[in-house]
Amino acid sequence: MGENAHNNYADRKNHRKPVEPIHAELSVPLQEILGDTYGLIVYQEQVMAIAQKVAGFSLGRADLLRKAMGKKNKEILDKEYVPFEAGMKANGFSTAAIKRLWDVLIPFSDYAFNRAHSAGYGVVSYWTGYLKANYPTEYMAALLTSVRDDKDKSALYLSECRRMGIKVLEPDVNESDAEYTPRGNDIRFGLAAIRNVGEGVVGSIKASRESKGRFTSFGDFLAKVDAQVCNKKTIESLIKAGAFGSMGATRKGLMAIYLEAIDSVIETKRAEAIGQFDLFGGESISHVAAIDLDIPKGEWDKAMLLSYEREMLGLYVSDHPLLGVEHVLRANTDMTISELLDDGAQSESIVTIGGLITSVTRKVSRQGASWAVVSVEDLEGSLEVLFFANTYNQYSMSLTEDRIVTVRGRVDRREDTVRFTALEMSMPDISSGPAGPLVIALPIAQCTPPIVDRIKEILRSHPGKREVHLQIKDNGSDTYMKIDALITSSPSLSADLKSILGPNCLV
Repeated sequence: MGENAHNNYADRKNHRKPVEPIHAELSVPLQEILGDTYGLIVYQEQVMAIAQKVAGFSLGRADLLRKAMGKKNKEILDKEYVPFEAGMKANGFSTAAIKRLWDVLIPFSDYAFNRAHSAGYGVVSYWTGYLKANYPTEYMAALLTSVRDDKDKSALYLSECRRMGIKVLEPDVNESDAEYTPRGNDIRFGLAAIRNVGEGVVGSIKASRESKGRFTSFGDFLAKVDAQVCNKKTIESLIKAGAFGSMGATRKGLMAIYLEAIDSVIETKRAEAIGQFDLFGGESISHVAAIDLDIPKGEWDKAMLLSYEREMLGLYVSDHPLLGVEHVLRANTDMTISELLDDGAQSESIVTIGGLITSVTRKVSRQGASWAVVSVEDLEGSLEVLFFANTYNQYSMSLTEDRIVTVRGRVDRREDTVRFTALEMSMPDISSGPAGPLVIALPIAQCTPPIVDRIKEILRSHPGKREVHLQIKDNGSDTYMKIDALITSSPSLSADLKSILGPNCLV
């Protein structure tokens, strides 16, 4: 939010920061209006009251100012500033006080709501906070389903699942519904999100599964499902997405035999679908028997598996090429991509982001100059980076998919879009920097507020750039959680942690 108001509000409310006036001259005049919100402008009604109080606006004129701020039109706001300034000067305020107040009001307009809306959103926030705390897998499954078609938000929420220790499993024809579904402590990816797999196909797979039982093999799957499912493009997509993982066959092996397997059953299935009768017996053709397939055992390497997974799902789900190198990116960047998109940098600022190149579109301008649009993705989002002629010519040979890079560039915010123009690019040494996250093992019996608070206190006293993960141990089951802290490893830190958790607390 503008002026960092959300953090300032929390800090002032919890006595971490003092309540300070917007300007010394405005302390007394605005006390009654801003007293309940710790000296900060929170509601649109406060803008109207301020305009009436210090600039002498009528209620109608103050409402026009509120509407102008809601439209965020610079020309209209510049016009509104003239009478606002004149009114405040007439009431004896200095130019410095007027300018300071206006500089607070303008950023406020980016997130302004009236009090009734704010109350409604506040209630919904408490509801969702309760659900996330008490029903985490159900809540995150519903949240992922709600943004199924928004890959950037989906990536952000998948990253949050990893932080919470919730596994998001690949789609599976035996386990998945159409959408994301909670399965115990895990979430199962939905079949409908797979490329070339429509709602009709998903419904048919589920109906076959429910009426004929689980699919025991790839051949059994082809035998049980309807003809519409046995589309070669659909089956290929299901294989590449890992949707036959519960049957034991490898994806590479299935890709080697699926065309022949479909051909062996499709004609009989089509005849069954239109109700043909046996020439001699007069009875309808029986269901196709499961075919016995000789499936090769070999599998693709991890990079190929993830590449196909992303191609079919639009996201890395089971794993991510950047997992394990987060510490390197964090040490070499200013912010994550989601932080940049979420007002993390002002227009015209120069920042460094990093991630994986997922696509490169090379173009030629009308003047004949080569340039490119490059998609860079980290664990929380993706961003299109523009490499114009000079920068492109310098780095064109290095612009290849699946390469981990850091890019220093200029931010350009235009309404709701962010344009990022590359100035420099480098390939970080992923073997450098801290050796991955520090992992603290903690039996669930020790997960008490006093111990957790003490751990956080120790970590805060050793600031740095290394991530910290918590391994919660519960009857042979381990859950991993990412702690919101960055530390510097040292013998002192190890000693502090071992003093309260025991000698075997560091993995």
